[in-house]
Amino acid sequence: MHRRTGLIRTLIALLAFLLWAPVSAAANTRAPAQRTAADACGVLAPGASAAAERAIAAACAEVAAGTWYTWGGGHGARPGPTYGQVDPTDPDSAHDPERLGFDCSGLVRHAYAEAAGSDILNGVASQQYYTHRAAARFTAAEGLAPLVPGDLLAWGTSQDLHHIAVYLGAGRMVEAKESGTRIMVSDVRLGGDYFGAVRVDTGPVTGHIHQTWGTGVWTKARPSLGAARVYAFPYSTTVRVQCQKHAEEVTSDGYTNDVWSYLPDYRAWMTNIYIKGAAWLDGVPECGTTAP
Repeated sequence: MHRRTGLIRTLIALLAFLLWAPVSAAANTRAPAQRTAADACGVLAPGASAAAERAIAAACAEVAAGTWYTWGGGHGARPGPTYGQVDPTDPDSAHDPERLGFDCSGLVRHAYAEAAGSDILNGVASQQYYTHRAAARFTAAEGLAPLVPGDLLAWGTSQDLHHIAVYLGAGRMVEAKESGTRIMVSDVRLGGDYFGAVRVDTGPVTGHIHQTWGTGVWTKARPSLGAARVYAFPYSTTVRVQCQKHAEEVTSDGYTNDVWSYLPDYRAWMTNIYIKGAAWLDGVPECGTTAP
């Protein structure tokens, strides 16, 4: 009786295995395809310009190639991967000098250089976000609804933007995230210190374009030294000036001037002392009574 019961149990177990195995095999066959679809890198929504599509293709090529994140990578004399550096604050960067790759802004620089045929976004994340080539800007509060593939997503504060990535659409982005990882496709992280997005215009530059000078020069929320700080230029930077006006007099580096310029890409003011040109910039209109 016991042997018969044991035999029956064995036959039931064998039958269950035979019935389950094809289902399991099919599931295992489908799993890689499902993972591939989820991790797909490309244009995932409508609305992208042809240039934005080319930028995405260039960034996605680095995903396909398995390119490493390297701290400081991609900031050579020309766009493209370079060996990284050790980040003193990140133990995971110990091998970055041995790896050819990009950091976040290096990848963005490379992608848009491929898209535009010229080095239009050279610089760190903050300089790329505040680019004078902006076609549109979006706040964190607006979320993803107004974005199209190719827009650049930024994280940090107005004074310190520390990360930037390329939006793909459908809530996904391609990024060089951190040391120890490769260029990847990720879900967009809207929480934390997500700052906003910018749409890049790869066409001819519009507006009154000028060059700053000096290092660590702060822009202000109002044309006054006592106003809140917005952003400090790390070095000479190309900026777009909307208008200028007489306001608080400033003396610095041997110059005195009471003219301030409004920089629309920064939504901030800057004393004309640190903008190359005459004390009153030639060709730039005076700010009206409704100026920002």
